[in-house]
Amino acid sequence: MRPTSLDEVAGQRHLLRPGSPLVALADRDAATAASVSVILWGPPGTGKTTLAQAIARSSGRRFVELSAVTAGVRDVREVMQDALNQRDLYGQATILFLDEIHRFTKAQQDALLPGVENGWVVLIAATTENPSFSVISPLLSRSLLLTLQPLNDDDLGMLIDRAVSDARGLGGTYSLDDAARAALIRLASGDARRALTSLEAAASLAGPGGDEGETPPHISAEHVAQAVDKALLRYDRQGDEHYDVISAFIKSIRGSDVDAAMHYLARMIEAGEDPRFIARRLVISAAEDVGLADPTALQIAVAAADAVAFIGMPEGRIPLAEATAYLATTAKSNAAYLAIDKAIADVKAGGFGRVPAHLRDAHYAGAKRLSHGKGYVYPHDIDAGVATQQYLPDELRGRRYYEPKALGAERDVQARLEKIRRILGE
Repeated sequence: MRPTSLDEVAGQRHLLRPGSPLVALADRDAATAASVSVILWGPPGTGKTTLAQAIARSSGRRFVELSAVTAGVRDVREVMQDALNQRDLYGQATILFLDEIHRFTKAQQDALLPGVENGWVVLIAATTENPSFSVISPLLSRSLLLTLQPLNDDDLGMLIDRAVSDARGLGGTYSLDDAARAALIRLASGDARRALTSLEAAASLAGPGGDEGETPPHISAEHVAQAVDKALLRYDRQGDEHYDVISAFIKSIRGSDVDAAMHYLARMIEAGEDPRFIARRLVISAAEDVGLADPTALQIAVAAADAVAFIGMPEGRIPLAEATAYLATTAKSNAAYLAIDKAIADVKAGGFGRVPAHLRDAHYAGAKRLSHGKGYVYPHDIDAGVATQQYLPDELRGRRYYEPKALGAERDVQARLEKIRRILGE
């Protein structure tokens, strides 16, 4: 069922508009013209290989396919030399399709540069991982990065209907009810390959296909349920989903949406994410997003991290869920986080002066001669416990970093800090 032309490709309409780079690559009239190399980035089953092969067939270019799983530098150099020979001897352009380019080492990717830069080949590279992290900069700068999206329900429905009726698929020898069609779309999770695989498996459970003139076997939702036990959970512990899901998890906690936070926690647990990684992020969230609005939050997050390390999984999901629920539903303040970042920014910008003389260490010989510690007021000797004296360097006097919010327990901190600053003379 792999499409033989761009017109048959399901989805990716944003990349296949008239005049787009992929459409231009497939233009037979421009087959000998210089064309830009492209990197196709997207989840599995979105059509990266399909697009490359359809472009090659439509354009009439010579098509060479390599997989980064099995190919080495020698294979790449041989392809480049053959492409150069084909161009010089026969005037034929070559498309090199390199699947899973993120698996290539830097040295292997370097071997692609001469051919791409000199136009010996038009490179179409495919990757499921973010090219910004997995493809070398010189190759990225010489290529056009195109992002493929998971197929939507309409695209998957069209693809399934075509597979049922087309001679390359089931050829009309089966019928598919609406419930089964809907289940296949839902279980595919935007993956065309998974949709077709599930359809094929469900058809085998429905029995052999009917002959012409006979009533075709019926594929029901029950057949689909037997063929596919659950929806595909798209998650790569080293790829974008790893970062996207943890980002959504933390942002849901910050936004106080406990249900969304639980959803993303469940996705990470089911995908086999390292629970220690989740626990570390909870500790960070407790300090960064909750802060002194609820000082107990950090204690609970640290306790959850200790519990996970102590009891392991799957029971570790329970303290993780407890900490998640607490952080998501408690008061929030990022005042401490903002305070340290503002202070660091000042220091980096040169905003630091000499420590005031009365605060300097006076416990070594000669310190008194330098007036170190002279005039220092010991706060415990003051009834209020706060002495009126300067602590910041002269250059930063009056500078404020920590601005507590009137939320949760930090409301009390705010009121107390106002009194302290008045006593300090600020």
